[in-house]
Amino acid sequence: MATAAPPRPSATPKQKSSDFLNALLNKNLRVTTTDARMFWGAFKCTDTESNLVLQHTYEYRHPTAQQVLDAAAGGGGAAGKVRVDMISRYLGLVVVPGQHIVRIEVEEFVSQMKGGQGTGTGTGTGTGTGVV
Repeated sequence: MATAAPPRPSATPKQKSSDFLNALLNKNLRVTTTDARMFWGAFKCTDTESNLVLQHTYEYRHPTAQQVLDAAAGGGGAAGKVRVDMISRYLGLVVVPGQHIVRIEVEEFVSQMKGGQGTGTGTGTGTGTGVV
């Protein structure tokens, strides 16, 4: 009489966390910090203090109050609306301190999202974000 093989133990929380982080490697992340800056770059690694290393990173800042006032004074807005773009600059390789991270979003095509619209069809037409 053959005995059934014992059930495989489910993955430990540490293993699940490691697998999740490995799945994020080289994906583009949008990281928002406590000072309202946003960093967009490819995820390379993290450490025990939750610091993130991003490659090919751009930093985006909200316009200052003075820039908004200057744009409003310049007119040109339809129906009293003024548009002021975020200020950006290329930084390259950066370390974002974990203590200053407020939000992390994964940028991926809809066709790449698990269970998302277009999965498996190769016809994704836009981008989506998933909050980590």
